Amino acid sequence: MTATMTYIKMWQNALKAEIQHLKKEGSTKYRLLNGRILTQGETNTYFFDTFAPLKVPVGSAVKIEWGKKITDGRILSSEGKSVIIEIAENLGASLSEVYMMYDPWELLDQLFQRLDEMKESKRKRGRIKRLMDPSMPAKHPTDKIKSTVHELILRTKYNPITFVWGPPGTGKTYTLARTAANKYLKNQQVLVLSHSNQAVDVLMAEVSLFLEKNSHLHEGDLLRYGSQDGAAIQKRPFLTATHLIEKHHADLAKEKVGLIEERRLIKGDLSQSFSKRDSEYLLSVEKKLTSVLEKIRQKELEFLKEAKIIGTTLAKAASDPAIYEKEYDLVVIDEASMAYVPQTAFAVSLAKRAIICGDFKQLPPIASARHPLVSEWLREDVFRKSGVAEWVDKGILHPHLFLLKEQRRMHPEISSFTNKYIYHSLVGDHKSVLKLKSGIAEKQPFKESASILIDTSGAGEYCLTDRFSKSRINLWQMLLSFQLIYESYVGGAKSIGYVTPYRAQAVLMEKLLSEWDEKEHFDADIIAATVHRFQGSERDVMIFDTVDSFPQDRASMLLTGKESERLLNVAITRTKGKFIQLCDYHYVQNKVYRNKMWRKLVEHQRAEGKSISPSEIGTWIKNEHPSLQWMYARKLEKVKQDIHSATSKIVISLPKGGQLTKEWVDLLSSRSKGIDLLMMNGEQSIESFSFPFIIIDEQILWFGLPIEANLKAMPPYIAARVDSKMLANYILSYIVD
Repeated sequence: MTATMTYIKMWQNALKAEIQHLKKEGSTKYRLLNGRILTQGETNTYFFDTFAPLKVPVGSAVKIEWGKKITDGRILSSEGKSVIIEIAENLGASLSEVYMMYDPWELLDQLFQRLDEMKESKRKRGRIKRLMDPSMPAKHPTDKIKSTVHELILRTKYNPITFVWGPPGTGKTYTLARTAANKYLKNQQVLVLSHSNQAVDVLMAEVSLFLEKNSHLHEGDLLRYGSQDGAAIQKRPFLTATHLIEKHHADLAKEKVGLIEERRLIKGDLSQSFSKRDSEYLLSVEKKLTSVLEKIRQKELEFLKEAKIIGTTLAKAASDPAIYEKEYDLVVIDEASMAYVPQTAFAVSLAKRAIICGDFKQLPPIASARHPLVSEWLREDVFRKSGVAEWVDKGILHPHLFLLKEQRRMHPEISSFTNKYIYHSLVGDHKSVLKLKSGIAEKQPFKESASILIDTSGAGEYCLTDRFSKSRINLWQMLLSFQLIYESYVGGAKSIGYVTPYRAQAVLMEKLLSEWDEKEHFDADIIAATVHRFQGSERDVMIFDTVDSFPQDRASMLLTGKESERLLNVAITRTKGKFIQLCDYHYVQNKVYRNKMWRKLVEHQRAEGKSISPSEIGTWIKNEHPSLQWMYARKLEKVKQDIHSATSKIVISLPKGGQLTKEWVDLLSSRSKGIDLLMMNGEQSIESFSFPFIIIDEQILWFGLPIEANLKAMPPYIAARVDSKMLANYILSYIVD
């Protein structure tokens, strides 16, 4: 077995490699405008406008890029759409535009330092050893177990480490919250941690709800420390230090609000005009505010000392001595499968006992550097690296692995796939999920069906590579997906997710939704994103757009590679009542091996769910959005109207080998005088389009026309008419001037 000191050294080397990568290449860029110098000297202070509020912590080190010059800086203040930055060099009195580069490598550096400190603590090293080598016998009594919650309470009482495997919808938050509450009632100190603020918020809110219902909650005993912007905490503000400050130190709270408002007004004046007097006044206000915030910070530390259950993020815990210098009876690490192994080890070192909860069948941690130690320790979760997950691969549950076995989120038609193929029949459905049959699944689209496969075979070859990101997009499947979103919305779904493996496709859909939302406001919670954004959330309806199709030669590793099973699992299990997958079945048959999870999902839906063939496209569309119509591609009345109504330019693109018939030559020739016509056959564009399209006045798009040029399409021939300036400009960006 690897020695603990060896683990620590490997983790530090992995963190060092990731930090070096982030410093060199991994920065996020922010565009800053209208820079004005406030003070100058050994360091120089600048005020900038921003496009949107920056989510970068005050005090963070940043890089400032101005032309070819890059210099160091540090954020002094960030509020609203403005920021004050201390910059090492004097870049002049005014700067029309600069770029600020930031990445949270400092947080990793803090973790590096905490690992260094562990080397000196035998107690902490012993806790890490139990985490990485959980070979000690389980000591909890199994004959006394009364319920799931009771079993976890017993495990944490008798065993130093408990791994909790919480598949989606199995009551993870419910179980963890009641276990934490039990420790609180026994006057024990509990630390609740996760890599995400949202997970901490939800778990802390659930603990407080339980204790409140049982009349055991005392003010100040539960404290959400750090970020306090989440919806779950906003509903329960008494869990925050801000609430306690306002209640017990109203004068400080009032002074803080006044100074912040004064600062806002001065910044507003600075954005209109600039004077030395205003800049000096602003800095004096900043100085007063800093003093007040420090006093508030000291009060927060007093509240922290008194709290019995503290909730914060793993990053905050590793960077704030008020957290990491304390000793706890129990640490609860939620979503541990998405945390770096050294983060989990650090967290475990803080308490006598630990619960490590997550799902190693979902997405793993994310790291950027290409380094073997980064791959080994920052892209794998603690369940794998401790050997606990290997037992499951062999069909056995590790003695210290506690599995939550009943899912209560998904309709049985949806969970039937994940229960069998992802969770090896170890997870089943709670009887309550049957009620979902009379809920979301009943609604449009596809009434009475919960798992649906939309087969796009034969529509044409619409999959291409985005010229900017090199990510894949599929315009045909995106439009079908929008139709499904609209049908679901009209059908009454209140939360709809559009998920895809490809960022370029997600961004395009997000822009399309935003553009059309301006015409017809969607009174529903609709999110378009890649899979990672959906982890930890749930939707009434989830539309999974796989994108991959002809003419791409190979299926992407995102859908067939090492981590594809986890990606597919998250895409499916975010759904409560209706899961709709769009894919080209012929492509899957030709390009994806039978043993791949994506192929298994497609075949499962064809056998067990509802499969919609291309010939049925006209039958399931019940509601047309004003900006999207579907029609038989041989009926040309509408496209004739659009061509005759053109006011400036018509672009028509044919794939290689495609030709216009006499009917189309005559139709285009009949356009009004003065209307430009650009015919493309691939030579005039960056991308050799494998499908035909028409763009009229940079606003109206026709996909799939002329049908004679849609060489890979099969009956019934379908065309889509799209009214979207955004999408028209996107396609036109491929055209060479």
